[in-house]
Amino acid sequence: MAITRDEVANLARLSRMSLSEAELDALAPQLEAILGAVARVSEVAAADIPPTSHAVPLTNVFRADVTRPSLPVADVLAGAPAAEEGRFRVPRILDPEE
Repeated sequence: MAITRDEVANLARLSRMSLSEAELDALAPQLEAILGAVARVSEVAAADIPPTSHAVPLTNVFRADVTRPSLPVADVLAGAPAAEEGRFRVPRILDPEE
């Protein structure tokens, strides 16, 4: 089934696109090729193949969330350029009035 120039013009109108005469002529065979490719993909899909979202099965790769001891605060802050009241001191990035 060939896509006509009028069908392309109608699609452009529905899409609220302004196409020139040359663009209308050029797009008709391109849209026909795209629709042909989609039709070929549709032919491949078979009822005995279940739909999938990924090519390989997904598994949870996260480890269990287990509480364990962390570094002492003094050791962590020892490598910081600035510390204050047991926390990292960083430059202000927000206006205090906001």
